[in-house]
Amino acid sequence: MGALPKRYFTPEEYLTLEVKAEYKSQYVGGEIYAMAGVEPWHIEIVDNITKALGAAFGERPCKSYSTDMRVRSKAGGLYTYPDVSALCGKPKFDFSMRPSTLLNPQVIFEVLSPSTEALDRGDKFSRYRKLESLTDYILVTSEFMRVEHFIRQDGGDWNLTEYSQPDDKVVLRPLDCELSLASIYRRVEFPSDLLGE
Repeated sequence: MGALPKRYFTPEEYLTLEVKAEYKSQYVGGEIYAMAGVEPWHIEIVDNITKALGAAFGERPCKSYSTDMRVRSKAGGLYTYPDVSALCGKPKFDFSMRPSTLLNPQVIFEVLSPSTEALDRGDKFSRYRKLESLTDYILVTSEFMRVEHFIRQDGGDWNLTEYSQPDDKVVLRPLDCELSLASIYRRVEFPSDLLGE
């Protein structure tokens, strides 16, 4: 017996289901993926990034949002909840379906988990790239110290810089700030520390 065909949803169907759902899901190219729970070190990293951005912004008109803020890439067929999204200037929202959806992030952080890494690196990133506002995409490894920073170039290509030392700094030009790896991984205990590996 052959495999059952995949069920594809329209964005409108996804949003209707999301309003009624007891848990968050992301929409990627017509498919809906339930969002799984995450490990403590993942949560700590997200919290550190959000706090570091808030401290760097001070009173400037910049904002960061963590995992409860949905982001849409209409051209990319994507609705998702990045670990952290940020911008300076006026945020634009789609209020047509609650909760509202952010339309113009400049920077997106995804903290990698074994269950989501392939999607974050692959299909999701290709769809994020269709967001005209997005200039920086940062992948943060959760199980050891490594940050991959993709920056959109003037011609539309993306350049990658990797960091792995506590003193390394991720420079976020659209946000006019920088984050050290020490601040991103502040007080994080990696699985090898917790499990005694």
